[in-house]
Amino acid sequence: MLTKENTVVGFIGTGVMGKSMAGHLMEAGYELYVYTRTKEKAEELLEKGAKWADSPKEIAQHANVIISIVGYPQDVEEIYLGTEGIVPNGKEGTYLIDMTTSTPTLAKKIFEEARKHGMHSLDAPVSGGDIGAREARLAIMAGGDQEDFEAVKPIFEIMGSNIVYQGPAGSGQHTKMSNQIAIASNMIGVCEAIIYAQKAGLNPETVLKTITTGAAGSFSLSNLAPRMIKGDFEPGFYIKHFIKDMGIALQEAKRMDMETPGLSLAKSLYDQLAEAGEGDSGTQALYKYWA
Repeated sequence: MLTKENTVVGFIGTGVMGKSMAGHLMEAGYELYVYTRTKEKAEELLEKGAKWADSPKEIAQHANVIISIVGYPQDVEEIYLGTEGIVPNGKEGTYLIDMTTSTPTLAKKIFEEARKHGMHSLDAPVSGGDIGAREARLAIMAGGDQEDFEAVKPIFEIMGSNIVYQGPAGSGQHTKMSNQIAIASNMIGVCEAIIYAQKAGLNPETVLKTITTGAAGSFSLSNLAPRMIKGDFEPGFYIKHFIKDMGIALQEAKRMDMETPGLSLAKSLYDQLAEAGEGDSGTQALYKYWA
């Protein structure tokens, strides 16, 4: 049984969301090792008492619960399955929790390799962006063995408020694809609504006061539309990472012989923004396509 006293957490990836998530675990009293490619991104956590590891291999040698939230599936594969990665160098009984939005296929592969080494693996991507990470109210969607999910649920509860076991390995990633598909089309609607209000001569902030509480309400409308209006395009979630997610969803939909016209349109618009140099902007920068 995992307790704070017998648990050492290794955290890989201290970016926009990871830094807050790791910080909550420290505040809850867990011993924490951190690794990220750019050490400067971990300085705040190190100043608060986190211990630095020079590689995923070193994380694996210290921690018995390892959490990752990085950029791309290729990063996930290298971290977990590379020769200097976690699975070949970790300890039997370690719990591996990848919270990156990655591919269901890779989640299953990591699960199988981890099991061969006597480890437990969960794919547990999140939704809620920088706000959800900062306020510890992320939605966490988990795939893997339910027994393993229950074992680490207390850790999830420190980072999120909506924590749901979705099914076997890969199920968390499939759920995240459903999430991203819903957001993709919704973001088009949010941008068009704000631009329409402005062109009609309305005060968009006043319009938001009404439509956010009605049938049109959504996270994007409540949290990202105000940023659009203020011209704040700093990333809560990067466009370049959203494009990656939409690409995964399109591949999975094609594999299931499913048409996704809304998703395809959204990705084409975001691709244009990325080509115009907006890849490191927040997803709310889709507003710039019209404005």
